Amino acid sequence: MDAFYASVEQRDFPELRGKPLAVGGSPDGRGVVAAASYEARAFGVHSAMSSRAALQRCPELIFVKPRFEIYKEVSLAIRDIFLRFTDLIEPLSLDEAYLDVTEDKQGIGSAIEIARRIKSDIQKELNLTASAGISINKFVAKIASDYEKPNGLTFIGPSKIVEFLAELPIGKFHGVGKVTSKKMNQIGIFKGRDLKRYTEGELVQRFGKSGAFFYQIVRGVDNRPVRSDRPRKSVGVEETFERDLVEREDLYLELDRLCRKLIERLDRTNKHGKTCTLKIKFSDFAQLTRSLTTTEPIQGFDQLFALVKGLFDKVELHEKKIRLLGVTVSNFPADPEQPAVGTQLRLF
Repeated sequence: MDAFYASVEQRDFPELRGKPLAVGGSPDGRGVVAAASYEARAFGVHSAMSSRAALQRCPELIFVKPRFEIYKEVSLAIRDIFLRFTDLIEPLSLDEAYLDVTEDKQGIGSAIEIARRIKSDIQKELNLTASAGISINKFVAKIASDYEKPNGLTFIGPSKIVEFLAELPIGKFHGVGKVTSKKMNQIGIFKGRDLKRYTEGELVQRFGKSGAFFYQIVRGVDNRPVRSDRPRKSVGVEETFERDLVEREDLYLELDRLCRKLIERLDRTNKHGKTCTLKIKFSDFAQLTRSLTTTEPIQGFDQLFALVKGLFDKVELHEKKIRLLGVTVSNFPADPEQPAVGTQLRLF
């Protein structure tokens, strides 16, 4: 989806259309931007940016509170549209998913035409735009989906993959973050063709296990199946406070509230993991995490709160002010993998 949260807000509130908009954060400079409209992105505002930095780039920025329940409703409606065409859907988040259209439910016979119809149905029924990438594997399709945003449709066929990746800037490779991109630039890797000059051994030596991944993807190789049963690896909650907190009693109350909220989510999704993680962000934006793993899955508020409070009490705060607390549970029992079946659908 294109600027999903922001686009939903602009759809539902006409007075926000055409204006630079940030979902999340606040006009007093606190908090973090969860999503930015394309009008805001033109000023360099993006998700995960602090409100203060966003305002420096765009003083006219409008902040709205996120409505996650609405976004979830829209996401489910989008999923229903996907299901008209295939049952093999692997969601990555509320606004993004991989679809395997090998099993062509409507007998359309073309992956590109399926993508066109999905985009059309989303626009007609939900008044939102989506961008689609079509190719022979997940890695290349993901890059293609970002290539012509917003409202894009990009097809990268088998004969074009190697040529396309050779000219692609290294920062555009899905899985290559800013830090890795900078390290690659330092050794002369700026495009895919530069990366391809290195052997697998050389890349592993420089980048560890990721080196083997980089060696494969620059050649367009990605054998991961689309998994409709993709397991969720963690469930978490966090809160950025209206004012920085320093008193332990206030912080305990916030931890209590977060743990109750998290247990509700875990019970609702029937997920119970063995590892709990505490996240603390201070007023100077320094951040730390502390984790603890139990022998059995964590059950109930009392156990979770006791574990989280124990982690918190071991942190030397030195009366530093805290702006954010977060609690996450992970390490869920593994779900069985479902192999992909079927014959290859033509791409053109």
